Amino acid sequence: MNPVPAPREAAPDEALLIQRLLARDEQALRLLYARYANNLLAVVLRLVRDEALAQDVLQEAWLKVWLSFASYDAERGRLFTWLARVCSNHAVDMLRSPRYRFHSQTRSLEGADAAWVAAPVSFQPEHIGVRDLTRQLKPRQREVIDLLYFGGCTQAEAAEELGIPLATVKTRARAAIRVLAGLARAGPVPLLREGST
Repeated sequence: MNPVPAPREAAPDEALLIQRLLARDEQALRLLYARYANNLLAVVLRLVRDEALAQDVLQEAWLKVWLSFASYDAERGRLFTWLARVCSNHAVDMLRSPRYRFHSQTRSLEGADAAWVAAPVSFQPEHIGVRDLTRQLKPRQREVIDLLYFGGCTQAEAAEELGIPLATVKTRARAAIRVLAGLARAGPVPLLREGST
């Protein structure tokens, strides 16, 4: 029967670094980062497969390392192993997050074949019938849309102008956009001119 190997002792400089980190020495955290960041980035990069995203994950994981360093137990494994586990766990959590799934399905316009073309100076929303569609909105929704889209106001400015809470402006705008989308899908609708019955 083979004897169970004793846990590997940390190198003297690493043991000192661990003690300094447990004492919340920020300079020790900088040294730890300088020593292991490149290797940890490689660990994260294998999981997320995107350099910029891997950098973000590493920075967020580094904060977790700092905040949870007291949970590191040298008896259970080497410092690098613990760091790699924290970083890879954070990467997996991030990959499973709804925020990541949303952003991973969204393509950048810069990478797409789409070309940005400025609207002609003469462009007016009336050209595509948006103004006519807004006449079919409820008055409260229409006043919000008029300020936001035709008046060039921000939502906060519209709230101030109308004397209503910002959340109410957002709710009315969202409802109006839903109605306008339905109207646009339905196609042109003959409008009654003001004053006619």
